[in-house]
Amino acid sequence: MTLDDLKVFVMVCEARNLSAVAREMNCSQSAVSQHVRRLEKEVGLTLMERQSRGVAPTEAGRILQRAASDGLTALGEGLRALEELRTGQGGGVVIATGATTIRNFLGAAIKEFCRDYPEVGLEFHTERSSHRCLEALRTGAVDLAWVTITAEAAGTQGVEQRPVISLEWVLAVRAEDPLAGETALAAEDLARTRLIRPPTGTSSGRQVEDYLGAHGLPPRATTTRATDWDTALLLAEMGLGHALIPAVPGLVGQCADNVRLIPVGGIPSLDVGWAARQWSALSPAARQFADTVVRHVAGD
Repeated sequence: MTLDDLKVFVMVCEARNLSAVAREMNCSQSAVSQHVRRLEKEVGLTLMERQSRGVAPTEAGRILQRAASDGLTALGEGLRALEELRTGQGGGVVIATGATTIRNFLGAAIKEFCRDYPEVGLEFHTERSSHRCLEALRTGAVDLAWVTITAEAAGTQGVEQRPVISLEWVLAVRAEDPLAGETALAAEDLARTRLIRPPTGTSSGRQVEDYLGAHGLPPRATTTRATDWDTALLLAEMGLGHALIPAVPGLVGQCADNVRLIPVGGIPSLDVGWAARQWSALSPAARQFADTVVRHVAGD
């Protein structure tokens, strides 16, 4: 049993597809299968079973997957800590974020952290969605991911989530708009809007789609999709529609004087926060950065 055998086995368990792992490793499917067969021979049990679409771990395979995932994560963090000890450097923290996260959530915390820990480097990987942030986390490309907290992601193996803030939804309208005088809106009121929705394929977009679909938003309500919350707010400021956005503290602070934000009741709040492969295995620098962000965001 080698370290490579375990790494490949975990990848197969997560992908549920031998050819997908082979493409990622730039090798043959047969080479991937050999890693799994070596493990099965050593433990004397079948670890993978074929299904109609790909493969899946057996009960024995799931036991080994959990143990191997935890072990590989701990080993990786341990090796990084040893490297920091060897070089005398504080190391760095790699974070996956969405397109608007730094401006709207992390800015003040980043300034404070860089001032207090100048020897620690911060590296940000911008992804298009929380799903892609979690994928970067699971593959070990990043230490932390700032994501929308969902029940679906909570069931993802090898990922631990910690909610930080719960955001209500608001509708951004120009001051001269007939809706600007409203103090609160409900789903049926959105039928009177030229709605600018969150981007499709994102956690926030799916949440809004599910809610509006359940309430039968009339088709006469013209809709536009923005690539991110900043863009949605900008389009509303230009008078090109009414932007349905979460009440992100940083985003709210960007509103022009001619824009009003009206609470929209009924839509489930959007929970956002941190995700990590294993909190107990995070480096001290990563934990300190995560805590700094929590203090700034949750305290707003």
